[in-house]
Amino acid sequence: MEKPRVRIYTDYKSPYAYVANARLFELEDRYGVELEWLPYTLRIPEFMGTVEERTPHFWRKVRYSYMDARRFANAQGLVMKGPRRIYDAFYSSAGMLFAQRLGLFRPYHDTVFRRFWNHELEIDELSEIAGVIAAIGGSAADFEAYARGPARAEHDRIIDEAEALGVFGVPSMVFNGELFWGGDRIDMLIERIKHPETIATALGSRHRTSA
Repeated sequence: MEKPRVRIYTDYKSPYAYVANARLFELEDRYGVELEWLPYTLRIPEFMGTVEERTPHFWRKVRYSYMDARRFANAQGLVMKGPRRIYDAFYSSAGMLFAQRLGLFRPYHDTVFRRFWNHELEIDELSEIAGVIAAIGGSAADFEAYARGPARAEHDRIIDEAEALGVFGVPSMVFNGELFWGGDRIDMLIERIKHPETIATALGSRHRTSA
């Protein structure tokens, strides 16, 4: 019997992606789901605006979001220190794709998440991501060549495909063409995995509602 397959889009600089990480791996460990992990590198100014444009209302929302995510982190025994600046996570996303080719995805993934949120790793520094690749058994030089070469085109193609599916944030999960956004939708996703026949009803109801 073919395993159910879930595509997961994530970004190492997202606090909510970080705190959803363990539960997403439970899909594999408890429910026999095949997970396909892909980067969706958030372009912060695109959906949050520039720092100069942000209102007091916006900053209240940001402060609450980090406080809220930290509650989830504390419940899991995770350290979550607020980001020190705005990050472009392209190199860390390229590292994800490179590590997958080496069969080293899980050690890379766990290391980058943990070290970034512990203020031990700058995910927008090529040399630091190359150092993670080397530490888990890969070639730093090969990764740097990949990051400077074909990584950008591959990364951008993945982002374009994600957005064609409707992805706009992380973590996002896609199962049988249905999109689920956020860690609080994992239970709904599990129900779909257990009862995939309900997807047609769910999508049909949504289409009728929006018609």
